[in-house]
Amino acid sequence: MSDLQLPTPNCKELRAKSQRGLRALALTMVVATTSFAWAQGARSSPSPPSLPQTFFSAELPIRVVPVVTGLSHPWSLAFLPDGNILVTERAGRLRIVRDGKLDPTPIAGTPQVVARALGGLLDVALHPQFVQNRIVYLSYSKPGENNLSATALARGVLDGTSLKDVTDIFVAKSWSKSTTNYGGRIAFDKAGFLYLTVGERQEQDRAQKPDDHGGKVLRLRDDGSVPPDNPFVGKAGYLPEIYSVGHRSPQGLAMNPATGAIWENEHGPLGGDELNIILPGKNYGWPLVTFGTDYDGTKISDSTWRADLEAPFVYWVPSIAVSGLTFYTGDRFPAWKGNVFVGGMFQGRTRGTGHIQRIVLNPAGKPINREPLLTELRQRIRDVRQGPDGLLYVLTDEDAGMLLRIEPGN
Repeated sequence: MSDLQLPTPNCKELRAKSQRGLRALALTMVVATTSFAWAQGARSSPSPPSLPQTFFSAELPIRVVPVVTGLSHPWSLAFLPDGNILVTERAGRLRIVRDGKLDPTPIAGTPQVVARALGGLLDVALHPQFVQNRIVYLSYSKPGENNLSATALARGVLDGTSLKDVTDIFVAKSWSKSTTNYGGRIAFDKAGFLYLTVGERQEQDRAQKPDDHGGKVLRLRDDGSVPPDNPFVGKAGYLPEIYSVGHRSPQGLAMNPATGAIWENEHGPLGGDELNIILPGKNYGWPLVTFGTDYDGTKISDSTWRADLEAPFVYWVPSIAVSGLTFYTGDRFPAWKGNVFVGGMFQGRTRGTGHIQRIVLNPAGKPINREPLLTELRQRIRDVRQGPDGLLYVLTDEDAGMLLRIEPGN
């Protein structure tokens, strides 16, 4: 038997240490739970004011009218020739507003989506010859093996209450376990080419990698194939679909009807949201240059500008969490003709600060004024579009989301 002397356990001291440990563990769990709940709650907004209601802009009074309520995190909308409206819900549903009322039954035939965090069913767009072919495009977060997902583009034929012959025409090489920064906005140019945004999935270096679709704007034919005049076709190491590089999380995409140019907006991190005019083969800088910092306040880059990189047309510090993008060309708001409208979900990561920004351009096409609109609603604005009636339509990205119409006020 060893002559090593073992200490006699002090049971009272052990009980005290155990109780202190349990209290510390309980406190840690409370803090973690509270932090998670705060992070989740920080994205939700206060209840909106009663509507319809008239508000005042710098130019004129505007009346905000609810078209439909009861949507769940709507993401995008498209106007059908018969006056009905398609609306995507992030959970994977394609809804239709018929004669001003939300059809309780979603359109059947949509693809399976990864509906987690910022993933789900995203944009909806009509083929330029929709009247003849009835083709509808959907972008979405596509599930893969091992908990991976990627940005995908599908199309199908709208047949009353369902989509027929739905097929993926493009799946981005952007597979990741991240559930954020998918991009997914769709726009057509005057020649009928399709542009699709793909986010960098919170993996910054992807935006500069030529063999990766993450952090890029892509240019496709209407069937998903590659146009032969794309800027990187035939260039070693580059994916041929790429039209521009160096983007973070593109959230808005639209063609400027006056010039035919494609405009894009994207989320910065903490500050540094951007509005860009997309040019073929150009590099928009992320993460080499940025006006933002990381979410903990640390630097991402020491530079906000470099001569070999495209500078943003407009940038925001603090961020407004940009979303949908449209150009106003109608006659119902003559003072707004030629203005750019950008949705914002919250400013400076502050709950209840969502709004629309109206950007005024001078005759040379330069931004000279930015006016916040609909701040009174305190809702996350996910999309803004001009309707065929010359009015503006807005989606609020909330658990109880709404489709709103902006009309001239009295």
